Amino acid sequence: MTVQDNITTENSISVEDRIKASETRIFKAVFPNTTNHYDTLFGGTAMHMMDEVAFITATRFSRQIMVTVSSDRIDFKKPIPAGTIVELIGTVTHIGNTSLKVRVEIYVEQMYSEDREKAVTGEFSFVAIDEHKKPIKILK
Repeated sequence: MTVQDNITTENSISVEDRIKASETRIFKAVFPNTTNHYDTLFGGTAMHMMDEVAFITATRFSRQIMVTVSSDRIDFKKPIPAGTIVELIGTVTHIGNTSLKVRVEIYVEQMYSEDREKAVTGEFSFVAIDEHKKPIKILK
């Protein structure tokens, strides 16, 4: 199923509306304790924040137990300096039977100006599981 499919679920909300409602936006300040010797955000810290936002997005979409099964690709386009603000945006991009994909983008903003640019983009795959840790259908 693609995000363009406009089927409805059990509670009669369209998949498109569910995707919009599950979009997740989180802002964080980049403090020196999260940066490397170049005074830029550690890549691992960025990936941690992205996985968290992706997890929240997947859970908000499905309202089921979701687990990360892969980070498909992460592109670091711009460094993220200490003393900036980042916005992480998670969006569901693909829905399968038991899995879904979430794209997370990180935008970096200067604290004292309107400058803003995309710094990192990544895709994360999740699977819905039951109480026995077995994959289950996402859309019932």
